[in-house]
This record gives sequence, C-alpha cells and structure tokens, in this order.
Amino acid sequence: MSYTQRVIDELKDRYADQPEFLQAATEVLESLEPAVEAHPEFEEASLLERLVEPERVIMFRVPWVDDEGKIQVNRGYRVEFNSAIGPYKGGLRFNPTVTLGMLKFLGFEQIFKNALTTLPMGGGKGGSDFDPKGKSNREIMAFCQSFMTELCRHIGPNSDVPAGDLGVGGREIGYLFGQYKRLRNEWSGVLTGKGLTFGGSLARTEATGYGLVYFVDEYLKSNGDSFEGKKVVVHGSGNVAIYAIQKVAELGGTVIACSDTKGWVEDAEGIDYQVLEHIYNKKRSGNDRGVSLAMYVDERPGAVWHAEDGRGVWKLACDIALPCARENTLLLEDAEALVAGGCKVVGEGANMPTTLDATAYLQEHGVAFMPGKAANAGGVLVSGLEMSQNAEHLSWTFEEVDGKLEALMRGMFHNVDDTARAYGHEGDFVMGANIAGFLKVADAMMAQGVC
Repeated sequence: MSYTQRVIDELKDRYADQPEFLQAATEVLESLEPAVEAHPEFEEASLLERLVEPERVIMFRVPWVDDEGKIQVNRGYRVEFNSAIGPYKGGLRFNPTVTLGMLKFLGFEQIFKNALTTLPMGGGKGGSDFDPKGKSNREIMAFCQSFMTELCRHIGPNSDVPAGDLGVGGREIGYLFGQYKRLRNEWSGVLTGKGLTFGGSLARTEATGYGLVYFVDEYLKSNGDSFEGKKVVVHGSGNVAIYAIQKVAELGGTVIACSDTKGWVEDAEGIDYQVLEHIYNKKRSGNDRGVSLAMYVDERPGAVWHAEDGRGVWKLACDIALPCARENTLLLEDAEALVAGGCKVVGEGANMPTTLDATAYLQEHGVAFMPGKAANAGGVLVSGLEMSQNAEHLSWTFEEVDGKLEALMRGMFHNVDDTARAYGHEGDFVMGANIAGFLKVADAMMAQGVC
C-alpha cells in the first residue's frame, strides 16, 4: 500500500463523520502520489500525517439577543490548519450548513490555494451555523460582535487573518472589525475585505470572479483560443458569479444563464451583471424577505425564469461552464449533460462545487477542468494584497490591484500547467494545482522540523 493511500485510509477511519473533509483530502492526496513517491523523506518525516491535521481547532458558543429580546445561541469555529509559509488566511462562513467537517475541508483546500498565489499565507477557515438570511442589520451586528468577542483572542495581523466567505460580506466584516478594534484597542489589518474607508482594497469585491476568468482565459490563450463568441453558463448569482459574468462579457463571451437557490434565469442576449448587482444588494440589505433571482425578468423582460433546481443551467448547450455557488453542485449527471451539450471547459469559481465522480467524468471526456484551489484563488490573492497595503499604510489604485491580480492569476495557470507536465500528467490541472501548492508547503514544513 502506498504512503498516500495509507494516510487516506487512516483519515477515513478517524473522521467518518466528516464527509466533506474526507472528499477534499482524498482528492488531494491521491493526486500527490507522484510527488510523494519522488520524495521518500516525506514519509520518514510523517509529513502527510501532519499536513492533514489542523494545527489548532477553536470551537466556542456565540450567544446573542434577537429583535424580540430572546437569547439565541450559535456555534462558532476557527480551524487554523497550516502556518508553514505564513499566517493562517481564510474566510469566515455564516450558514446553517457550517460544521467542523465542512470547515476542515475548506481550510485544507485553503493551504494549497494560498501557496499557489505565491504570497506568504497559510491556510485556515472559520465561521458559524448562524443564518444571516431574514435577519435585521441590528441582529447581524449583535451576532458579529458576540462572535468576535471570542475570536479576537485567537487572531491577529501576523498570526491569523480571516476574511469573508458565504454569508459574510462587507457589512459583516465591518461589524467584526469594529468589535475587534474596540476590544483590542488597536487598528490593524487583522481582517480583509474591509470597507475602502478603513483599510480595504479596491478590486477586492471583483477579485474572485475576475481571477477565475483570467485563469480560464490564459488556458484558452495557451491553446490559441479566447472567450470571443463563447457561450457560458454560470451556477450561482452572488459576488463571484456577478463579476465573472462581467469579465466574460468584457472578453467577448456571452453568459446565457445563472442561478440562485430558488431557480435559474436564461437570457439569450447575455446576462446583465448590473441587474444581478441590484438583486444581490437587495439580498444583503437587511430587508431581504422575498428577494430572489426571479426579479431579474422584471428588468430584463426578454429573459426566462425557471422556478426549479438551479442545476438546470448545466443542461444548456455551452462552450464553458463556471460553477460559482457552493460545494457539490455539479454532480455526475450534470457532468454528463455538459459533455452532451458540447462544453469544453469547466472553471470552478466556488470551493469544491464538482463532485469527484463528476470531475473524473469531465476529464475522461476531454473537458479542461480548472479546480477551485487555483481558479478561484483571486479573492484570497487580493486579500493578501490588502494585507500588504495595510502593513505599508498605503492604498493602491483599482488598476494597480487588478493588474497584479491578472498577472498573478495568469502566472498561476502556467505554474499549474508546467507542474502537471513535469509529473507526466499534461492537461491534468487538478494534479498540477495540488502538487505545485503541496511542494511549496512541504519544503517549508521540512525546513522547520517537527512542529
């Protein structure tokens, strides 16, 4: 039995109740086998056993008072996974689906994603099972202040720098930052995704969506192609999807459909990202009852609303598919539909939106598959640039940040592509991304001894 398979089997025995984490760990470790076999010193140092266990897991209760004066209690977490190449860096997710296993999956993925950016950032993730939907701004502020009251003792600009994620946008980051500053009596770059008036970076909002498209576009250019004239489908209609749609249009492509949790919308003339922005801002207003993507057709009457599972977008004939919602939303049957519809490229804008069997099917049928740990790294990349600006007490222009984002994402594609080729798996961008990120972290871990 190989070293990687032994570690996978041990994880399955130990964490049978954490399916998302096991899914991510299995996908990564299986693809690392060529690199691990080339470095027997990794097994001697038990490097993989150390890599798959978080350095620290923090769990805490979050009591807060709702608008009716009733005390509510949620669960809060921070998984500090690996700090070999820099302070822990990763988002906070507020969603009822949040569990320790979910955050371990996200934090584990973040290790390799952050390494691929070339910036000095380790991997971490956190959040709560709190649901911000339907809550007033006062309730969200009360929750965020209680959450940060505990979290603040575990984070800092040189130890752990959280950011936003699902359910945590600029509003929540503002409340969290204000409470951190109040409790610690200091202003520091401890959170990224901040407002522009208190240390935030221009282009951070657009970064994940833009970065995804830059990464896919570099693949197309490397094969003598472009987005020009391409039909694209997007699963999702939140922050990542909105700005991916904008950038696709700028590069000459047409996004013909996108979705939310209530259904999906089809617009043959091309999805208007500004209409999506209006709807998204209403959802984040603190008065979001009844707001859904169905409102899109009010402003674009030529579009068609489908009140059904948003995964219906995968049934449309397209050239490129961009899953930008959340984990496990592109299943095997969806992969089959995409292949049947002529799809040639899938770029993950979300974290692990494609199941393992769907990924295998796409690759087996010649679809260029761009994994999220590389393709959606633009958000954390610009978060790293925000950290640099905060440390220097500077603010760069939108063009400066976007230029750095584009150059780093295009360079990341070539790093992934070259690594896959070097290990005998040309065109396997999953393997290329995993090995490239892993080797950087592994070298740092070996140099630092047993810790």
